[in-house]
Amino acid sequence: MEIREEVIEQVSKLGGHLASNLGVVELTLALYTAYDLPADTVIWDVGHQCYTHKLLTGRYGSFDTLRQFGGISGFPKRDENPYDRFGAGHASTSISAALGFAKARDLKGGSEHVVAVIGDGALTGGMAWEALNNAGHLRTNLMVVLNDNEMSISKNVGAMSTHLSKLRMQPLYRKVEHKAKDVISNLPMGEAISRTAEGLLHGVTHLMAAQTGIIFEELGFKYFGPIDGHDTDLLIEVFRNLRTFEGPVLVHVLTKKGKGYEHAEKNARLFHGVSAFQVENGAARKISGGKSFTDVFSEAVIELAEQDDRVVAITAAMPDGTGLQRFAEKFPTRFFDVGIAEQHAVTFAAGLAAGGLRPVFAVYSTFLQRAYDQIVHDVCLQNLPIVFAIDRAGLVGDDGPTHHGAFDLSFLRHVPNMVVAAPSDARELKEMLALALTHDGPFAIRYPRGLCPDSTTGSVAPVVIGKSEVLVDGDDVCVIAIGSAVGIAVEAVDLLRAQGISAALINARFVKPLDEETILLYAKRTRRVVVVEENSVQGGFGSAVAELLSEERLSDVAIRQIGLPDEFVGQGAQMLLRQFHGLTPEHIARTAAEMVVQVSSQGAGRDD
Repeated sequence: MEIREEVIEQVSKLGGHLASNLGVVELTLALYTAYDLPADTVIWDVGHQCYTHKLLTGRYGSFDTLRQFGGISGFPKRDENPYDRFGAGHASTSISAALGFAKARDLKGGSEHVVAVIGDGALTGGMAWEALNNAGHLRTNLMVVLNDNEMSISKNVGAMSTHLSKLRMQPLYRKVEHKAKDVISNLPMGEAISRTAEGLLHGVTHLMAAQTGIIFEELGFKYFGPIDGHDTDLLIEVFRNLRTFEGPVLVHVLTKKGKGYEHAEKNARLFHGVSAFQVENGAARKISGGKSFTDVFSEAVIELAEQDDRVVAITAAMPDGTGLQRFAEKFPTRFFDVGIAEQHAVTFAAGLAAGGLRPVFAVYSTFLQRAYDQIVHDVCLQNLPIVFAIDRAGLVGDDGPTHHGAFDLSFLRHVPNMVVAAPSDARELKEMLALALTHDGPFAIRYPRGLCPDSTTGSVAPVVIGKSEVLVDGDDVCVIAIGSAVGIAVEAVDLLRAQGISAALINARFVKPLDEETILLYAKRTRRVVVVEENSVQGGFGSAVAELLSEERLSDVAIRQIGLPDEFVGQGAQMLLRQFHGLTPEHIARTAAEMVVQVSSQGAGRDD
């Protein structure tokens, strides 16, 4: 099929979400045939299965810009196209949003149709069930399409996954029913027997359907399915017929992730999100050298768990992406995949910690945002010893604003009892993790996507809570960097030295608690401070330094903050985005040099 070929060709060049998109080609075609878009509304959950949607809604000609800087997004995006009725990027949101559209329609006196598409993986999220419950109560016209492919990013877990497995058995009962009818019809007097037996056969299979679909019926939905999600004609017929139904309806369709591409069908987990690959054999086009921060974390948490049997690990449906798969294999009874349920993961970790264990919750920065209330009330308020291993912090690249970890320093640093640290290299990450597991309170360690240098600074100074490290002494200006920005700042200081500017460089290591003593020492000495972070400048590390200077009434100390702007950063390669937003050695050096000239001309002196 032309659509599948286009998806495979472009994703093989650009990277993206492959298996999930190949699985919904027929489903998307059927929906868009049965409904009148954009008058009718279709809301996609998560968004990583929207490529066919984009190809069918005017973006075929620009599909070769998918996930590229200035190109089309890999997710639905409201300001990109009128058919993208609601943005996505995180799971379990489509039913809530669609219910909102449906009630807005009702209140405005409209009659258009509203459809929410949600995967069985996303259905493990509590928000989806809150929406189902509310929709059943409101009784408005709404269709929910459950796209059941037996997995999210990783293998699904939990009671709901087991329930859906039972639902998948229904096609078997239909086959048994049809086979029985064929056999009976071929017997003597078979036609008469068939008519007599038909009621019984239908009754048995109807009972099976009623029992397995009862959970949705009890929530107030009319349940239909399971239906073959790759039979386009059948899907179109079903969707058209159900347009006339009143009240909420749930249609359960069975699809196969990776459909139509052999390598993705065999390993949908590997081909969920991919970098560029060779179509003929599925092999990656580029093999990066060295270990990533995720790899280093993965090795370190296993080593520490071998030394302390209280260490347990938690993921929210991301064992591969967070590096916990090897932990799961080595310590299966100490590993917990809670599904797409970050809120539950945090409070579950709190219970484990209160029960005497040392939980490590490995999670992407952007997904940790979903559990903020639990971090505040269930963890920090009770000062429980939980380690938050925050992966993909800062700029992550082509997935864009829904996936950049731009806010974790800002939303974590002001919560009482929380320690917030950021390593610049492998040694610091290992030491911070070991330190965190001995700390009697919550401890967050944030690290970026990408390769992890063995040593950014060449230093061997041990990691101590609340202590920074002076990498370079200097008198003219002080550069303070945190985490992934340290390596960039090292190069910036070298550029400044080449210009004859004496720049001090501090590797902060900790956002909270701040090393106030060292920062104030160099602020008073140089009167010029440049703070560099790969986080929003609003309320982030630079703000913490500025607050310190204000509290100390150092109004004559000039400060510049270099970080991510007060906007949602778009998609694009990691290095390109860093250049675009000034996270480069050249920009840091230029900013510092301008401060030296400016402050010197104003007569600011040093505390000699």
